[in-house]
Amino acid sequence: MRLVAVTSCPTGIAHTYMAAEALEQAGKAAGHEVHVETQGAAGSTPLDPAIIAAADGVVYAADLEVKDKQRFAGKPFVDVGVKKAVHDAPGVIAAAVAAVEAWVPAGAGETPAGTPAPTSSAARDAGAGTKIRQWLMTGVSYMIPFVAAGGILIAVSFMLAQVAWGGAEGAIEVTGVDAAEVVAAFDPLSLQHWAVILLATGQLAFGFLVPVLSGFIAYAIADRPGLVPGFVGGAAAVFVGAGFLGGLVTGFLAGGLALWISRWKVPKGVRGIMPVVVIPLLSSAIVGIVMLVLVGRPIAAAMDGLTSWLNGLSGSSVVLLGILLGAMMGFDLGGPINKVAYTFAVTGLATQGLASDATQYRIMAAVMAAGMVAPLAMALATTVRKRLFTHVEQENGKAAWLLGASFISEGAIPFAAADPWRVIVSSVVGSSITGAIVMASGSTLVAPHGGVWVLPLIGNPLAFLGAVVVGTLVTAAIVVVLKTLAHDPVVRAERAAEEQRDDALVARSA
Repeated sequence: MRLVAVTSCPTGIAHTYMAAEALEQAGKAAGHEVHVETQGAAGSTPLDPAIIAAADGVVYAADLEVKDKQRFAGKPFVDVGVKKAVHDAPGVIAAAVAAVEAWVPAGAGETPAGTPAPTSSAARDAGAGTKIRQWLMTGVSYMIPFVAAGGILIAVSFMLAQVAWGGAEGAIEVTGVDAAEVVAAFDPLSLQHWAVILLATGQLAFGFLVPVLSGFIAYAIADRPGLVPGFVGGAAAVFVGAGFLGGLVTGFLAGGLALWISRWKVPKGVRGIMPVVVIPLLSSAIVGIVMLVLVGRPIAAAMDGLTSWLNGLSGSSVVLLGILLGAMMGFDLGGPINKVAYTFAVTGLATQGLASDATQYRIMAAVMAAGMVAPLAMALATTVRKRLFTHVEQENGKAAWLLGASFISEGAIPFAAADPWRVIVSSVVGSSITGAIVMASGSTLVAPHGGVWVLPLIGNPLAFLGAVVVGTLVTAAIVVVLKTLAHDPVVRAERAAEEQRDDALVARSA
């Protein structure tokens, strides 16, 4: 059969492309032709219309709303989450094939577009909870690049400032300089001026964070009519100090309003101006009033309270927070719980003041260190105890070195899919230890991603690396012990098959 697929994940980085590769390989192994469109952070290249027209069925392996979904109308499909495609690509392909085989084609059924058979019920139930999560993750996926760009620019600014002002206090000195004066009298030979310019640019990128979050949540709900009220609502949330929580509220409110207004039955003469005048005008006015007058200040008070609580943490409280965040990062390896911890860190990073020892910077360091542990540990385990892992896992382990070093937790997913409880238990323990060590040692991080490649931007980098090494060793040791005690039957079966093949080859040679 010929199948087409669309993959997307909340951040558009790892799961999107891992799912695409898994589907292509599973299709090839089953004798089917699979073409995949990845709707990731790097953009997407739409499938050729001719390929779509010739396709027998469609696979949606997406945690976000699929763009231009109408292209696939009239074809049988299965709709699953992106992690399902990563973990069980052969099962997804089999479900798609079953849906195609049971499809009632146009002219043979009751509807002109064809009728999906009961076997296509393998599709995910897109209930209210699923929709809300998709809308939220759409906003987060568009927000994260702004956080990454702004965070790294600010971190580089701090590094230059320490050189320009001749000491660690430069990171504080640069924040007190009037950027407008530097712009007016910019000296390209002055490191201080460069530090100020980079800081201002990073702060500008951060300034878009809440409006982008709000705007694209609304966009996911109402399509383009939601963009204007979403961005306006996010800007209003920033204005009153409601921050990230305010952006969430305005995103959902703006999207719901825009969708509702767009469905009004209006005279033909008014329809033309609905999307450019009526919808943005009414929805923006309502969202702005609600945020500025009604809910903005209570949310701002809650945000201030959260910030004060985080900055007031010390001693065992900091360590406990590190344990919790580390466990969340190690639990589902890029899944919803992992993303909650990561989003908490990056949004706090973006709304935090610029004090170099701020608790939010320590949280970011703990989250990134803990997220590196699982793939590095799996890579180490496959290196030191190869006999406990299949040949495929050993090959995945080689790639996991780079993935873990780059803070891509998804590098451990193939291992977790094959042996969930042993890998997840090991990962949670090791990642928790790493999170606790980072928080206790006071390591800080202004950049929201990068792994070892942003090591110069990490405060107390030796403690950070030490925490990652300790967590990696602990996780690898636990998974090796658990697999040794279990005498993994999958590995035994594969080794027995390999021995049989070798014996057959020897017999033929004889």
